[in-house]
Amino acid sequence: MALPNLNQQTFELNIPSSDEKIKYRPFLVKEEKLLLQAQESGKDTDMIGSLKQIIRNCTFEKVDVDNLPSFDMEYIFLNIRAKSVGEIAKLSVLSPDDKKTYVPVEVDLTKVNVEVDVGHTNKIELTKDAGMVMTYPTLDAFSGANMTNPTADDLITIMADCILQIYDGDNVYDKVDSTLDERKDFLENLTQEQFLKLQDFFNTMPRLKHEVSFTNPKTKKKQKIVLEGLRSFF
Repeated sequence: MALPNLNQQTFELNIPSSDEKIKYRPFLVKEEKLLLQAQESGKDTDMIGSLKQIIRNCTFEKVDVDNLPSFDMEYIFLNIRAKSVGEIAKLSVLSPDDKKTYVPVEVDLTKVNVEVDVGHTNKIELTKDAGMVMTYPTLDAFSGANMTNPTADDLITIMADCILQIYDGDNVYDKVDSTLDERKDFLENLTQEQFLKLQDFFNTMPRLKHEVSFTNPKTKKKQKIVLEGLRSFF
């Protein structure tokens, strides 16, 4: 006789970029095993693959894990993790006042949200008549790069992959009509001022953010820091 499959509790959340409501469940032992194996390998490609598989499984294959922006994927995974192993994460953060004291803090993962900087836009004006329309990087955009210590080419590749359109007057060049190398070459021929505008798009794009307040036990001074990105919450 086959053993029974136990029913799992389901929850709901809204995807930040689209406000689409989805259902999800906590991850199971087999999925936690995937995560642990990826962590043990130390490879970014393994970690990205495990995150995608866990999100795919836990959202009942209703999420487009290949095309959803990375910040949406991080938000979904953070909520799955909260319902799987606990909503309170115990972290150790570096106090900014002396830059040497690590302080234990607790973060309620259910209160961590995706935030976007004021004035952020995906349309980058390069000249009076020319510019770019950008899209956000997916998790796969980081799979070929060393994100611990990315090279200049890693960053250019990610940026080029996020170009949705290039326009010049009435002429519009869609991403599908160019190669990655052609878009990289386009970026490498920008002026420094134009390239800074592109960097600003990535610096202000939506990301997981949460402010933490604590007191440095050595200096007795009250401190605040902002945690950003999925890695900050583990």
